[in-house]
Amino acid sequence: MKINTLRRALLCSASAAALAVTAGAGFAQDLVDEDGFLGYLVLGNNKRDVQTATAVPETVINAEEIQDRQAGSVAELIDSVPGVTLVNAGTPTGAGINIRGFGADGTYGSNQKVQIQLDGASTGSEELYRIGTQLYTDPSLFREVSVIRGTVGSYEYGSGIIGGVVQLETIDAADLTEGEIGLSGRQTFEYYGNANTRISSTILGWQPSENLEFLLNYTYREQGNYSDGDGNEISNTGYKLPSYLAKAKYSFGNNANQSLTFSTTHTTSDEQDVPYDAFAGTGFFGNVDRYIETTTTSLKYAYTPIGNDLIDLTATLSYADQFIEQDEVGNTGSTLLNADHRYETTKLTVKNTALFDAFGLSHSLRAGGEIIRKERLDASSAPGGTDKRFALFAIDEMDFGNGLTLTPAMRFETQDIESSSDGTYVSQGERFDNSELMGGISARYAFGNGVAVFGSVAYTAGLPILDDFDYETYATYMTQSEKSVTYELGASYDREGLWSGDDQLRAKVNLWMTRLWDYTSSTDYQTVDRVSTEGVEIEASYSHGSGTYVDMNANLSSGEWSYVDGTTADYTRMPANSLGLTVGKKFNDKLDMSWEAVMTKNVNATPGYAVHNLRATYPIDTSMLKEAEIRLGIENLFDKQYTPHLATRPAAGRNIKLSLAAAF
Repeated sequence: MKINTLRRALLCSASAAALAVTAGAGFAQDLVDEDGFLGYLVLGNNKRDVQTATAVPETVINAEEIQDRQAGSVAELIDSVPGVTLVNAGTPTGAGINIRGFGADGTYGSNQKVQIQLDGASTGSEELYRIGTQLYTDPSLFREVSVIRGTVGSYEYGSGIIGGVVQLETIDAADLTEGEIGLSGRQTFEYYGNANTRISSTILGWQPSENLEFLLNYTYREQGNYSDGDGNEISNTGYKLPSYLAKAKYSFGNNANQSLTFSTTHTTSDEQDVPYDAFAGTGFFGNVDRYIETTTTSLKYAYTPIGNDLIDLTATLSYADQFIEQDEVGNTGSTLLNADHRYETTKLTVKNTALFDAFGLSHSLRAGGEIIRKERLDASSAPGGTDKRFALFAIDEMDFGNGLTLTPAMRFETQDIESSSDGTYVSQGERFDNSELMGGISARYAFGNGVAVFGSVAYTAGLPILDDFDYETYATYMTQSEKSVTYELGASYDREGLWSGDDQLRAKVNLWMTRLWDYTSSTDYQTVDRVSTEGVEIEASYSHGSGTYVDMNANLSSGEWSYVDGTTADYTRMPANSLGLTVGKKFNDKLDMSWEAVMTKNVNATPGYAVHNLRATYPIDTSMLKEAEIRLGIENLFDKQYTPHLATRPAAGRNIKLSLAAAF
C-alpha cells in the first residue's frame, strides 16, 4: 500500500474507533470534497453483529437484514461487507462478486479465488467469458449469508481461495413453525418504483410430527429496465426470475441425535434479443436469446450423540448444475454467440468436530475430506472436460486457557484433469495430475477487558482449471498452480455497559496483505509476474437500550501488478475505498427507522460519490395472523448520478421499495 494511503488507513481506523465510542454525539455529513476524499467516517448496517470472537475476517448477514435490505440479487445482499464490491448490480446475468480485488473482473464473471456455496454445494466459480457470477438464486430463499474474506478461514471449503468464501444457507421449515407441529407460512409482496419491479414470495412450512418437517418456497421476480440518476433508461437491465426451493428434514435416533436434510433449489432466466456481453450491455459482440437454468441439490446427514464430545459429524452430498443455452440473433454463424454451456459439480464432503483436552490444551478439531467431480460441456471460449479432486483438511482451535488461542489449519488436494474434446491447442483425452499441500495458522489473544489482538499467515494454491486448456502454453499451465500468501493483523473490542447498563460497543479492525505469483487466470497472464494487494477493513457497532444504534464498516485497499519485464502498475481490480454511516432507532419494538450513507473515494478515473438510503419497518397488529409487517425503503434518496468502481454501467437512480409480508 502506498505510504499516503496507509497513513490515511491508519488515521481512518483510529477515527472510526473514536466515532464508535462517541456514536451518540454527532451525525454524518456529506464528506466527498472536491478532491474526492471522504474524510473519516463509517458505513454499516443496524441488523448486523460484528464477529469479534474470532481471528477470521467474517461477516454474517442474518434473516432480518436480508429482509431489511430488499436486495434484488444475492450479490446486492453482500455489497456492504468491507472488501466486497460488485461488477454491476441488480441484474443476475450481468453482475459479479469481487472480494479484495479477486473474483469478477469485468471479463469473467467469477473464478475459483472466490468460492460460492449454497447449502454446501459449490457453484458459480467458472471463468465464463463476459457473463456474470452465474448465481441466479433469489435472495428470498436464504436465512443466512456469511462472507469470509481472505484465505485463513477457507481451508475446509476449497483451494486457491484468495478473495474469500460466500456461504448461503436456505430457510428451514422450523423458521416458520418455530418447532411446533402444524402448518405455517409467509407471503411477501414487493414493489420497486424504479424499473417497475414486482416480487411475490410464498413460503409454506409443515411439521406433521416433531421429527419431520417440509418446506416449499416459490418466488417470482420481474424487473424492467431501470433508470439512472439523470433519468436515462439503462437498456438490457430487465429480467424475469422465477425460483423455487423444496426442503425436507427427518430427525431420528436416540433423542433425535441424527438427521437427514434434503434441499433443492431451481431458478430459470429467459432473455430475448439481449447483448452477449452481459457486463457492458452493448451489442459489440452481437445479440443472443439466452436461457439459463440453475439447479442445486444437497443431501446432508448429521450425527451429534449427546454426551460424546468427540463426535459432531456431517456428510453432505451435493450437486450443482447450470445450463446456459444461447442462440444468435442474426445469421453470422458466430461460434461464440451460439455456444451452449453446462457446468456440473458433484461433491461429497465429510467432516467431524471433536472437543477434547490434550497436552494441557483444550482442542476443537474440525477435520474431514472431500471428493469433487466437475464436468463442463465443450464450448467456444470454454474448453470442456472433467476435473476430479480429492482433498483432506483439518483445523484445530487450541485454547491455552489464558486468553490465547492458536488455530493451525491445513488442506491437501489432488487433481486429475482431462480434456473432453479437441481444442485450438489441446487434444481430446489429454490428462494432467497435480497436488498441493497448503495451510496457515492464526492466533488470538483476549486480554479479559474486551480487547483482543489477532494475526494470521495463510498459504493457498489454486490448482489448474479447465479454462487453462485454452492457452497455447497449456502444457505448462496445466501443471502449474497459482500460489499466494496472506498476512493479517488486527484488534477487536467488545464491551457491554460502556456508558450505561444497557449499551454495547463492538469494533474490529483488520489489516491484510496478499502476494500472488505464478499467475495464470487472466487475459494478462503472459506479462504478469505477480500481484500484490493490501488493505484495512473496519467494522463496528454501537447500540443503546433506548433503541438507538450507530453501525459501521469501511474499506481502504490498493494493489499493484508486477510484470515480467520489471515494470509495475496499479492493480485496477481493487474495491474502491469506501466509508459510510448508518444511524437508526427502534421505537418501542415497533417502528424501526434508519438512515444510511454509502460513500467512496475517487479511484482510477471513477469519481467518488455519496449515496443516501432510508429504511423503515413497522409491524402490523392483527388477530388473524401470526405476524405482519410493512417495509419502506428509499435508495439513492437524492437521485445521485454515479457509476460504481468496477461497474460498466451507471447505477440506478432513486428507487422507492415497498414490501408487505404476512405470516400465519
